[in-house]
Amino acid sequence: MTGEGALTSPPLAESLAALVGGGPWTVLKDTKVTVVRSGDLVVKAHPPDTDETALAARLRMAAALPGVLLPPASPRVGHVAGRPVTVWPAGEPVDPGDPDAAPWEAAAVLLARLHATPLDTPLDGSAASPVDGAQATPPDGVPLSRALPPAGGPARVARAVALLDALDGQASEGRNGPGGAYAAPVAVIRAAFATLPREARAAASGLVPAARAEGPHAVTHGDWHLGQIVRHRGAWALIDVDDLGVGVAAWDLARPAAWYATGLLSPDLWERFLCAYLGAGGSAVPAGDPWRELDVPARALTVQLAATAVAAAGAEGRPLDEVERTLVSSCGRITQAAATR
Repeated sequence: MTGEGALTSPPLAESLAALVGGGPWTVLKDTKVTVVRSGDLVVKAHPPDTDETALAARLRMAAALPGVLLPPASPRVGHVAGRPVTVWPAGEPVDPGDPDAAPWEAAAVLLARLHATPLDTPLDGSAASPVDGAQATPPDGVPLSRALPPAGGPARVARAVALLDALDGQASEGRNGPGGAYAAPVAVIRAAFATLPREARAAASGLVPAARAEGPHAVTHGDWHLGQIVRHRGAWALIDVDDLGVGVAAWDLARPAAWYATGLLSPDLWERFLCAYLGAGGSAVPAGDPWRELDVPARALTVQLAATAVAAAGAEGRPLDEVERTLVSSCGRITQAAATR
């Protein structure tokens, strides 16, 4: 949807566009977050319950790592309609319809460089500051290990599985309720989720923060996939700092690992990605046995992807497609494998 020629303009999107000049605008995303592009800028309205202290630290981190993370266009967290807002340069996204042409090697190198950021590096507050002094922010000189919140990976798994609760309450003529078409895949996903270690079942409340999970700790993206990389001024950069923090680095490799393990990503693309990561000095996994560190995160991401997919199918009232059925089948194999351990 664009503001130019649109019959109706969503008030929030229109206000976001006005923040950066009010020219023609396009809604790029409108879910829990609303993302609007206007000219060469992208404006993101974060959820109302966003931890603004954490967001301010993440914004400062993005400003401090140019060449790895896309630096914000504005150093401040603003507010529109009661929601925290950040402003970013617009970049060229990866074409989701052509995975073979995706910048797998470039993405892997960026992740390796992110993970190599020393955790004792002091966070410099000169690069970014909160708007109007209205929010708490870590003081200058605090090391990243204390300034950044836990990375959001494990908590995303629990939130995805919680989406399935909505299907339990549906009773649309036997289609969606517990006795309907989604009951079996929901049960398979929940059974796989139950086999995961406690840190991978962390509640969104943060009772088991990602930073306490086992494995090498690093500055991690927290929700990496090919949609989280753009080309800006001729170079690729990581975007979306909403889950950036200190955590187990292997979680940043978990989504492509999960796709590979389920057969949805070709061995060639997986090898290109993994070899580029290790070749750039990536520390998340050992070269000789990467699955020693990837096993739990990859299983967790399989559960997350399956839960998100089935919840979306249920909300739309449609049958599962081939990819969604493959993810559910992989959850079944996770449960079977756990039973033999």
